[in-house]
Amino acid sequence: MESPVPSTARKKVFARCEYCVNITFPLVKDFLSHLREIHCSKEGGSFVCRYGENGVCSSLPVEGVSDEDYERHVYKHHALTIMSGVEQRKISTASNASNSSNDLSSLNKWSLYSASQNLAAVLNDPNKGKKRDFFTKTWGDSFVEVSNVPPPNYLPNITISHFQSYLKKFAKRCKAHEQISSLGPKPPPNAELLQHFPELRVSKTAVEKSHFDLSLIPKIYLQLNFDLNQVETFNAVFPHIKEGQNNFSQSADGHSPKNSAKLLQEQLSHYLDIVEVLIAQQVSAKSDAFFDAMTSHDALMEQLTQTISTVQTLRKKIREIENNLVKESFLVMRANRSRNNQRQVLKKLRQMAVVLQTKPNIHMLLAIPDYVAALDLIHTTQDLLSQELAGIHSFRNLNSELNEMLFLIDNLMAGEFQKYATTDLNRPLLDSQANILEGEKLSCIVLGMLRRRYFDFVDAYRQEVVDAIRAAVNSCVTEIVARSESDHHGSASEHQSLDNQLKFLTVEEWIQLMRIVAVALSHLVKRIKAAHDVMKEAVEVSRRKTSSSDKRTEPTPECFLSEEDYERMIQKLKSLMSSCCKYAQDRCAQLLSSRSVTNNESRDKDRPNLNSDSSPSFWLAEQATQTQLSELSKSVDILCNECEAACADNFVSSLRSAFKSQSNSFMQRFHSDKTTKLRLILDSETWKQAEVPIEFQFLVNQIAESGKFSVSKEEQDRFKLEQNGKSSSTLVVGNEHFAVVGTVLILISMVADYCIKAEDLTLSAQSLLRYVSELLQLYNARSSQLVLGAEAVAINRLRKITSTNLALALRAIQLLLWLIPFVKLHFQGLISETTSVTSLDTVAQKMKTHARDIQGKLISIVNQIVDNELRSWEAKPPIPSKSFQNLCKYLCKLHEAIACVLPKNQVHELYRLINVAFKDSLRNHLLRMNIINNGGPQHGMVTSELTFYLEDLKRISALPEEELTLSAMDDIWIAQKLS
Repeated sequence: MESPVPSTARKKVFARCEYCVNITFPLVKDFLSHLREIHCSKEGGSFVCRYGENGVCSSLPVEGVSDEDYERHVYKHHALTIMSGVEQRKISTASNASNSSNDLSSLNKWSLYSASQNLAAVLNDPNKGKKRDFFTKTWGDSFVEVSNVPPPNYLPNITISHFQSYLKKFAKRCKAHEQISSLGPKPPPNAELLQHFPELRVSKTAVEKSHFDLSLIPKIYLQLNFDLNQVETFNAVFPHIKEGQNNFSQSADGHSPKNSAKLLQEQLSHYLDIVEVLIAQQVSAKSDAFFDAMTSHDALMEQLTQTISTVQTLRKKIREIENNLVKESFLVMRANRSRNNQRQVLKKLRQMAVVLQTKPNIHMLLAIPDYVAALDLIHTTQDLLSQELAGIHSFRNLNSELNEMLFLIDNLMAGEFQKYATTDLNRPLLDSQANILEGEKLSCIVLGMLRRRYFDFVDAYRQEVVDAIRAAVNSCVTEIVARSESDHHGSASEHQSLDNQLKFLTVEEWIQLMRIVAVALSHLVKRIKAAHDVMKEAVEVSRRKTSSSDKRTEPTPECFLSEEDYERMIQKLKSLMSSCCKYAQDRCAQLLSSRSVTNNESRDKDRPNLNSDSSPSFWLAEQATQTQLSELSKSVDILCNECEAACADNFVSSLRSAFKSQSNSFMQRFHSDKTTKLRLILDSETWKQAEVPIEFQFLVNQIAESGKFSVSKEEQDRFKLEQNGKSSSTLVVGNEHFAVVGTVLILISMVADYCIKAEDLTLSAQSLLRYVSELLQLYNARSSQLVLGAEAVAINRLRKITSTNLALALRAIQLLLWLIPFVKLHFQGLISETTSVTSLDTVAQKMKTHARDIQGKLISIVNQIVDNELRSWEAKPPIPSKSFQNLCKYLCKLHEAIACVLPKNQVHELYRLINVAFKDSLRNHLLRMNIINNGGPQHGMVTSELTFYLEDLKRISALPEEELTLSAMDDIWIAQKLS
């Protein structure tokens, strides 16, 4: 008899899909495959269930889960609902036996990520170094060192003290609950079950352990793959049907197939009752939880219904928003993105088109030539190929081709620069061609080399300049040698070298050679300076400007030279200009100092002839004239001034030094001749007043009026005509007349020659100033020896030294003292060093001392005569006495001797000193004779003598009249009273 199926049993729901039409699934695996293929989406490594209304699962609406969790979700929420105990048992048993079922084989599938440690991660851990026991350790949990994880800082430290209040609160309640539980015994758990099924007898042990004996049920009914559609399973359940087909008769025990079927039905009913009892027992064991769930089920269903309605409304609104706002915005964004992509593609295509035109453009720029633009184009193209157009297959060989073009441009610029330098420097050296040749071309070449950071072109240009200077000097020498009219040179020029041929040139030819070389090299220096300016301008243009706020600036196509490279190039260009000028002057200096004479005695007299005693380095001092030396100085100044203007600061001229050595040697010889001449003239001087020729008067006038020592021949001739060519007895200087000896006139002429030579040869001005000082000092010292020292008497030029001789010597010294300030001023304009003219001040001081000595000598002579006469004088008749007569006679003769030599004021000054000395001597004599101012006879005699003395001095006008009175002589008595 069949048992009724309990109401708790549920039907299988995986036989069909609720959202697909007319699709049924006989097996659960087919239903699971359908859900995975149709109602599931994979996002990354996660699976999202779409089985539900509007493609949203009510149990798993938005979360993505792993493959294993997705299988469990489908089984739990979609494949099965609340099923019968038997079916649930089968599914549970089948899920535990995963190795025997193909449907659940993917649930427990192991992968690399299931391991506790990843071997690749362990091997590539950058925080761990190499370990010695790496290959000896066994892979597992202990392969990686486990470090203790420190407790988190954001969680408080919980101790037993935190639970003390809780334990105290619930300790009493817990004890009361335990006491109540121990008083009343619990009803057996199967009491309700026995009420419904009184016939069922369950052992006490089985009920308490919730374990039932299922050995009475064949295990075939408990298998997960139980399917009656299979023949083996069907035959095992209904064996009597197979036996009946085989025998077509009753079985041996007399039972018919109908009885066997009935017996089988009873067995199955019994098995069903056992299972239902077990299920009922299980449900009764959890009845409290079951009824609680059923109680909240209605509320949950109501909330779920509201939630579904809200979700549907929300989905509808979202769908409307999507249709009205989102889709069109997405279309705009998609169109904008498409437009941007197209613009980028167009930009790429344009860049590719520009890159394709690189080679023709480079050839066009090189033909201009514009090397900087060509180099910038190459670098820009290389940047495009490495950044914007990286990875384009058609341009894979273009970068190497551009590198080859860079190499070719480097060689082209080097060749063009050398060709340009050679052409520019070797042009004919004419004034009209002193400017730069094709300056734009040079600027382009220099800019290109600077762009490539090839700074050695300055050294290459320096070498070209050296070769050009050599060629220019050789050309000038060859030209002069070819023009030489020397017979010796003409016969031997074909068999001698150029240096040997130079030895046969005359001094005039040498001066001409130096002038041609200096002019040629000055033009070449101008040409070098012009090229230097072009290169410097290119460097200035290429300089990368830096602001004070930002010291780092990116290079631009126009400004690509860094500050360090700029300073380096400026120094190299300065060195280029200074070295070129220095080499040009060195070549001239070498030519100037070279030996240009031969010892051949058959040479003309106008040719330089240096014997074995003379130095070949100073041939100008031996043979050149003042005019030739001045011409040579002008040639030297042409080249030196040009070099100094080109090099500007701190340029040391080797040519000036060489010429200064030659000039100083010439001046030394000149000074030696003048010194010898002055000595001879002084030794032969008679110290008598000489006539002053008109030429000397004109020279002195020129010096006094303009401070110039050079005399124009035309002006001198005009002055002679005005003075009728007559000489004068005195030399007029302003309003003063100088009676002079002939030696001092010659000395003034010599000093004028020195000043003229210093003006013509400024390089030797320093030496000439020293020589002038020596010459004046020589005259001062030698004249003192001859006059004051009486050497003129010793050499039989004078019988004795007279007052006239002394006066003439004094007047000569005074004339030289007038001349010295003009000489000093003249040399100050030629010499930059102001301390160098102090030598003239020293000479002037010595001359002033000499003049005082001469005056002292005149006074000492008079004092000696006065003392001698007063020593024999006595205050007695006759009046005037012989002594006073002799004294006055000598004073008159002295006046006659010096009055024509010294000016009146100096005569008065001299006699004033003589008068003072006379009064001192007379006072001493009166004291010795005890004559006083008492009006006695002796006093009257002294007064008469003084009257005679004063009248004589008045007659010759020795002193002003106010100084020649008796009252002016009272001091002899006043001093006597004081004594």
